[in-house]
This record gives sequence, structure tokens and C-alpha cells, in this order.
Amino acid sequence: MTWASWTTTGIYAGAGGVLTEEVGVIGGDLTVHTTWSDGQAEIAVQFSGASDWYTMVGSPISCPSEEASRTLHQSIVEAVRGEDGAAGPGPVSVNEGMAPPA
Repeated sequence: MTWASWTTTGIYAGAGGVLTEEVGVIGGDLTVHTTWSDGQAEIAVQFSGASDWYTMVGSPISCPSEEASRTLHQSIVEAVRGEDGAAGPGPVSVNEGMAPPA
């Protein structure tokens, strides 16, 4: 079994926040965590320094490789910082190592 994970802390969410399965939209100082395994990327967010993690809407996401999941993670981080809000792109395939916009 091959897997990888990335965590980015201290991301201040833009005006739209992040849409989660458990509690709806969250904002403020957030941490984003992506775990890739068996062709799936799971994205979770938390308030930085907190212990509870929330599943980003659209996660897990079909993702063919470790490299593609790293690109996806960075795309999600940038979307969280943006003004339009962030949610995963749903059950779509990430092709050629490029992540779809969130």
C-alpha cells in the first residue's frame, strides 16, 4: 500500500471559508491536511491548534498519483486563501498531475 500526506498550517481563510461535511462553512486560521492512498485523496481541515478535524465537502477525490495529490493539496490551500470559498471538486479524476480548481 502506497500513501502520502501533506499538512499546511496557518492558512487564513478568505471571505468564503471552507465548506465542510460536519459543520458547514468554517473560516479563520486553518490547517489543511491531505492524505493520498490507493488512488484517493482525502482532504480535512481544522482550526489551527484545535484537535477536531472536518472533512472538506467533495472529499475523497479520485487522484491517480502521489504527485497529483501534492498538486491537489496546493490547489486546495490556494482556494482556502481565496475570496470565493473552498470545497473539493467532488468525485472527479485528477489528470496529468494537475488539480482541478476548487
